[in-house]
Amino acid sequence: MRTETPPTIRLQDYRPSDHLIDTVDLDIRLDRQASRMTAVLAVRPNPAGVPIAPLVLDGDELTLLSLRLDGEPLPAEAYTATPSGLTLHAPPQRPFRLTLETQVDPTANTKLMGLYRSSGVYCTQCEADGFRRITYFLDRPDILSVYTTRIEASRDEAPVLLGNGNPVETGEVPGTDRHYAIWQDPHPKPAYLFAIVGGRLGHVGRSFTTSEGRAVALGVYVEPGKEARAEYALDAVARSMAWDELVFGRAYDLDVFNVVAVSDFNMGAMENKGLNIFNDKYVLASPETATDADYANIEAIIAHEYFHNWSGNRVTCRDWFQLCLKEGLTVFRDQEFSSDMRSRAVHRIGEVRTLRARQFPEDAGPLAHPVRPKQYAEINNFYTATVYEKGAEIVRMLKALIGDSAFRKGMDRYFSDNDGTAATVEDFLQAFATETGRDLAHFAQWYERPGTPRIAVSGHYDATAKTYRLNIRQTRPGAGADAPPLVIPVALGLVGPDGPLDVTHERLRDGVFVLDEAEDGLTFENIAAPPVPSLFRDFSAPVRVEIALSDAERLTLLRHDTDAFNRWESAQRVALRIVIEGARSGSETLDGAAGLADALAAFVDQEALRDPAFAALMLALPSEGEVAGEIGANIDPDAIFSARRRLRQGIAARLRDRLVSVRDRLAEPAGASFSPDAASAGRRAFRNAALDLIAVADPEHGATLAREQIASATTMTDRLAGLATLSLIPGEAREAELAAFAALYTAEPLVLDKWFAIQAAIPEDDTIARIGRLQRHPAFSMTNPNRVRSLIGVFSLANPTQFNRPDGAGYALVAETVLALDKRNPQIAARLLTAFGSWRQLEPVRRVAAEGALRGIAGAGGLSRDVVDIAGRSLAG
Repeated sequence: MRTETPPTIRLQDYRPSDHLIDTVDLDIRLDRQASRMTAVLAVRPNPAGVPIAPLVLDGDELTLLSLRLDGEPLPAEAYTATPSGLTLHAPPQRPFRLTLETQVDPTANTKLMGLYRSSGVYCTQCEADGFRRITYFLDRPDILSVYTTRIEASRDEAPVLLGNGNPVETGEVPGTDRHYAIWQDPHPKPAYLFAIVGGRLGHVGRSFTTSEGRAVALGVYVEPGKEARAEYALDAVARSMAWDELVFGRAYDLDVFNVVAVSDFNMGAMENKGLNIFNDKYVLASPETATDADYANIEAIIAHEYFHNWSGNRVTCRDWFQLCLKEGLTVFRDQEFSSDMRSRAVHRIGEVRTLRARQFPEDAGPLAHPVRPKQYAEINNFYTATVYEKGAEIVRMLKALIGDSAFRKGMDRYFSDNDGTAATVEDFLQAFATETGRDLAHFAQWYERPGTPRIAVSGHYDATAKTYRLNIRQTRPGAGADAPPLVIPVALGLVGPDGPLDVTHERLRDGVFVLDEAEDGLTFENIAAPPVPSLFRDFSAPVRVEIALSDAERLTLLRHDTDAFNRWESAQRVALRIVIEGARSGSETLDGAAGLADALAAFVDQEALRDPAFAALMLALPSEGEVAGEIGANIDPDAIFSARRRLRQGIAARLRDRLVSVRDRLAEPAGASFSPDAASAGRRAFRNAALDLIAVADPEHGATLAREQIASATTMTDRLAGLATLSLIPGEAREAELAAFAALYTAEPLVLDKWFAIQAAIPEDDTIARIGRLQRHPAFSMTNPNRVRSLIGVFSLANPTQFNRPDGAGYALVAETVLALDKRNPQIAARLLTAFGSWRQLEPVRRVAAEGALRGIAGAGGLSRDVVDIAGRSLAG
């Protein structure tokens, strides 16, 4: 089979559609193999379009059954229809109604785009361009239409029928076993927000009254028998709605809001108007089956999809190049929500760890792209960490630059000025420029430039003048000499040997210095002794910072800084230096390891009982991926793994006794009831971080404690943590506990995902053989995205020594999976392929092996556009 090269779509080529579709009336008759869709489109020429243009509708694997214009059948010569599109050669130059009848097979739809069946439930996924797999349409986000949808199905097979908007009518189909429901969404929306669900589902619900007095029926629909596990998600919906009213002034605008959990889903969730469809892993939770991280993710993702009701739905994207406009903004909003629900400092550190683990490598590799890309071949491949996480950081920087009050006013104006429209990044920034009177054209460069800026900082103390001078210089990898500098908010302070210094400067506003030149600086006066600069507090910009500080100076920040992020960051930077030098030298002795261990010991004594969640984060060393990112070239994953392990062993040995003591003191009282709140989760987090380090210091004792914890655990958090610790200690005990865990949870797919993931991350030579055995396990399925991500995805992203084996076996495993999966689900195949994104930074032996695997994929025939795009960019970058 020949692989087609996908066409390139460019931002500069955007122009409005030649036609508009004001209303869509859909009649969907669900059937397992032959679902029929009758769509009536109210079409009119776009005044901004070409007067005599043909009407070209998108399609994807569609079968056209009939076509009528204003109720009359069209002659065959009036149109051309293929599975991938329909062209009306000479449409009327007036408003008209086009009636299309199409047929699809939802059971055979393994791509999980358009209409498909998941474990007996009919559901849809239309973002980015799945609606064209339901009916022929102008499937682009700037076509906003009012939808009325009639859904019909066998009552026995699908007693629940859900759609966008508000329920209008239900009834029986006379003379059959079928029934119907009609839903009407009064708000114009793009096709990617269309959704239906039909199936046998359980339900939990409650009422919420908005600040405007609207009574909203909230519902969460799940697999029958799992209703109790949906209560936390339902509560998260209500809390999200209340928070968005309080913080952003955004009230809900329909009479119902429904969430549906399905087991086969390519994404985490989807914000369809009034009918959010979720991967069930982000809805279902109980203490016996979900970890504290699961509860936090459910809360965050429920909030994210709900917040899209305004930042994405009421104001949507003009085109897919503006994806960051809805996703980056909404990630920022859900991050703020989670920070208010939990510990702001702990959550911020988690956000930065995610950014550095996912986005920084993306920015440094062949898949790098601007937050607003200038072109794409397959839009599904641009749902990236750059668009989401870096996009959120840009919004955060904007808030830091203009202040909280002006930011809220700018958001209000953005929503009011663009309500009911398809907007652009320029529209977003204009709202803030209007409110503040500031020209934000310079700041807008953040959306246009790929790469992670590097900030070089130097400090000079003048003892005679008692002044301290900070010089700050910015560079951007890949930026041309004539590229303008970025606008970078630098939140900073100075810390002396005994604590923070009270400093002021005319160029500091609320502790923020704005760097908008290639090089600039500040001079502070009346500084009695050499200070340590505390830079980019709360991670005020997504940059890499280079400054020559000694370990002692960094650990001064750990002891005395008032900024929680920089306290954590100081220990991370010391650990990074130690591991990098150890990886390069191969020496068994790690310079500075004892000093870091002593500082962490003092920190545990001071903070562990007061803020165990923060203390748990402090005990976690930078990941192997973060170390590799700092090294940047000729990366040897084995050398990094070895140096990092030696540092962990040294810290663990120094802290072992106090970790045992504090762990015991933080144990849950006997009979205490489970709570997923931040304080309880923090205690469990520290106890499990301590267990992990105790096992590093003394594997035999650690294995005993881990098995005791597994046996006595009353929560999945503790049981899984015990198993994760034991998984790193080879022996019969490990294999016995792994087998017992699988037997205990054989009927719990989401729990078995965790079991697959733990084993995929074991950094041992036998892991590839283990994965081969797991692929033959009855619970593993290549058709379920969660199973694939938990095994192959975790292996490729969280097991760097085995994925990057010098013999290429890890690359071959992932490549084989990509090729096999591409025939079933191209989106998931392409996402697995992104694991090769840093192949050029590897040392030569691994680099050759990785390139060979990539070229083998690229040379295979019959590839999807998704995989062709990723493979091509990975090799060309």
